[in-house]
Amino acid sequence: MLHINDLTYRIGGRLLFEQATVVVRAGHKVGLVGRNGTGKTTLFKLLLGDLAPDGGEINIRKGMRIGTVTQEAPSGKVKLIDSVLAADLERTDLLSRAETVTDPHEIAEVHIRLADIEAQTAPARAARILAGLGFDEDAQQRHLDDFSGGWRMRVALAATLFSRPDILLLDEPTNHLDLEAALWLETYLANWSGTLVVISHDRTLLNQSVSEIIHLENLKLVRYTGGYDEFERIRREQQMLNAKMRTKQMADRRRIESFVDRFRYKASKARQAQSRIKMLEKMEPIAAAAEDQFVNLDFPKPDPLSPPLITLDELDAGYEPGKPVLKRLDLRIDMEDRIGLLGANGNGKSTLVKLLADRLKPMEGRIRKSSKLRIGYFAQHQTDELNMGESAYAHAARLMPMATESKVRGHLGRFGFSGDKANTVCGSLSGGEKAKLLFALMSLDAPHVLLLDEPTNHLDVDAREALVQALNAYEGAVVLVSHDAHLLELSCDNLWLVEDGACVPFDGDLNDYKRHLKDTRRQQRREERSADAGTAPGPKQNRKEERKARAAARAETANLRKSVRDMEQQMEKLASKRDQLETRLADPEIYEGPTSKMMEIQVQLGDVKSKLQETENAWMVASEELEGVG
Repeated sequence: MLHINDLTYRIGGRLLFEQATVVVRAGHKVGLVGRNGTGKTTLFKLLLGDLAPDGGEINIRKGMRIGTVTQEAPSGKVKLIDSVLAADLERTDLLSRAETVTDPHEIAEVHIRLADIEAQTAPARAARILAGLGFDEDAQQRHLDDFSGGWRMRVALAATLFSRPDILLLDEPTNHLDLEAALWLETYLANWSGTLVVISHDRTLLNQSVSEIIHLENLKLVRYTGGYDEFERIRREQQMLNAKMRTKQMADRRRIESFVDRFRYKASKARQAQSRIKMLEKMEPIAAAAEDQFVNLDFPKPDPLSPPLITLDELDAGYEPGKPVLKRLDLRIDMEDRIGLLGANGNGKSTLVKLLADRLKPMEGRIRKSSKLRIGYFAQHQTDELNMGESAYAHAARLMPMATESKVRGHLGRFGFSGDKANTVCGSLSGGEKAKLLFALMSLDAPHVLLLDEPTNHLDVDAREALVQALNAYEGAVVLVSHDAHLLELSCDNLWLVEDGACVPFDGDLNDYKRHLKDTRRQQRREERSADAGTAPGPKQNRKEERKARAAARAETANLRKSVRDMEQQMEKLASKRDQLETRLADPEIYEGPTSKMMEIQVQLGDVKSKLQETENAWMVASEELEGVG
């Protein structure tokens, strides 16, 4: 399907790839990972033909359609649903020809092809994708120009998914999504039938939606089987093994060099010495493993305050008089709280955060705060407020006019801006570095509460892990809005659901919330089917009609129920195989034998886990469909 052979590419004289080779097979789903600046987006441009390699070649099977999301958001006086439908160019062309052709044979060919591509189901498919990405039925009938750039980028993603390309290339697809849409996209991509290559720093998506990882390291493309967690484990083990082999080789080299130095000029040992010199020349040095990037984030410890820190009493909040977004809020935040806000975009999560940060005044009710309370507030749009011509040090020094230079630099060092890095102007910083600077600026006065509204959009996987550790070590309260399920799961003890104008504690964890979303969507589909059939809920059918309906449903779902049973049996076999392989790897004797045997078992285990994950995802979709039909 996709072959990259000996790829070499330079940008500005700097090597990004040097004789890199990898194969992506048809139907495989791959996550492309690597540190910022290693060339992930550049590789996509090479695959799309926007850039030409300096050496090597990229071969894509002839006739394959490649789909990707454009950098510019779509716009115009076009309905969302029509914009998505137009992405299927073949369907659009066929429908146009169906209106104009007059030759009977050509008419037949057009209609046969329309049936082959399931053109009649296209509006329903487009509507389901838009709904999954957060657009209800009314929104789908509105024009693109009615929405912000972030929402229009969702439409661009919907159009790309709807077009069903043979190869799907996605670059950070969750950046413009909320948690709800991100969870939907994970499931959708996990069941994608084509070939997928996705660049993402979203650990949950990389674990749930792909079965292989391609890592950009040392100018090469290295393939690993399994999701991100499996990749990280295997790579860590390989680095440990590499370090042991390098240590052993260095000891052997020192021993041989000692022999040569001792006996080189003795006639009786000259031949042996020369033999060992040749041995040294042939000994390929094992390179030291590259150190993983260390990301430093360290929020300062706040002074203790008596609870509660913040109390909301019968509070309404919004932007237009008489139109509150949130109503009758009764909430309390204490020093030890770690709160994750759930709810689709537009329900009021950011409104609540702005209210707590004093960026928005209440319309009704009261908000009470401790007199000594200090709040740190982060929002992605704040990167636009940075002066691109000033350094990180200049920003911090201006906000700390009474502090010494060493104190300012010491605080910046807690967030990775040590030495000359603190003097770099903001215009030269990456998106992730700007985000870390905002973390530093928001915590200058050791706040008691951190309000974080989508803090991870520009952070890579390492920086996100550092943020998890920093939040867990922080001793104040945290209120977090994020589409990163991994961050929410590891950082938040309490979940609040912002929905239908209210904010209430959610009784459950993220898995319960996923089920809540599925139940909600399932109910919406049932209501849509009832509306399409013109059958609103009414009096119960008589028993005879009910029996007929149940019998018809059983007949219609026979194949689906068989598929569910088969997948359950397959999952049992794969789980048993996984346990056997893990037991073998837990046996100390395996590490005393050949390294190749251990690596073979690890590869087998990765394949089994990948197949198990794929089967579980398919089983969940089939079960949900079966339950919906039932």
